[in-house]
Amino acid sequence: MTAKYATTCGVCAADVRPGEDIARAGDRWAHAACAASSGTSPAPAGRSTKPAKAPRPDMPAAEGALEVWTDGACSGNPGPGGWAWATRDGRQDSGGEPVTTNQRMEIRAALEAVRALDGPLVVVSDSTYVVNCFRDGWWKGWLARGWVTSAKKPVVSRDLWEPLITLVNERGDVSFRWTKGHSGDEMNDLVDRLAVEQSKAFAS
Repeated sequence: MTAKYATTCGVCAADVRPGEDIARAGDRWAHAACAASSGTSPAPAGRSTKPAKAPRPDMPAAEGALEVWTDGACSGNPGPGGWAWATRDGRQDSGGEPVTTNQRMEIRAALEAVRALDGPLVVVSDSTYVVNCFRDGWWKGWLARGWVTSAKKPVVSRDLWEPLITLVNERGDVSFRWTKGHSGDEMNDLVDRLAVEQSKAFAS
C-alpha cells in the first residue's frame, strides 16, 4: 500500500513520504523494502496486494567510477558491531565498536569508504537507508529542517550522516547503488563477512 501521510519508517527510522510504498513490519509501518529486509511475514492469504513496482533507477555514476561495496553488522541492536568496505582490486578496510546499531554501522561503512578512496565512486550497499538517503534526496529535507525528519524528530546518527553528506556533496563524484544482501553478490558477501568478523571481535 502507499503512505497517505508523512511518517517515520519503523525499521530504518528515516522519513516516509506520502505516496511511497509501505508495509507492516511487526506492529509498525515501514518502507516496503525495509519491511521485506527485516524478515516481516508476507500478507496473509486472501489479502489483496498491488503488483510490485519496477525498481527505481540507479543514480547516475561518473564515468570510470570505482565500485566499492560496503556493509555493516551488529550482534544485538544495540550491541557490538562492525563495518567494512572492499573493492574488486583488493583494497579493503574494516572496523567496529563495542556498542552500536546495525544502521550506524551501515552509515559508517559508507563514510569510511568515501573518506579512503579518491576519484569517482559508486558505493554499493544493501542498506536502503543509506542508498535512499542519496538517491531520493532525503538529506535535502534534513538540512532544510535543521536536521529534523518530516515527522519532526531529530535525524538519528547525525554525527555520521553529517560528515558523509558533506563529503558526498563536496566531491560531487559519488553515487550510491542498492544490492540485495545475501543474494550471491560475491563482493557483498565479502564485506558482510568482514563486518561480522569485526562485530564478533568487539563482542569478546
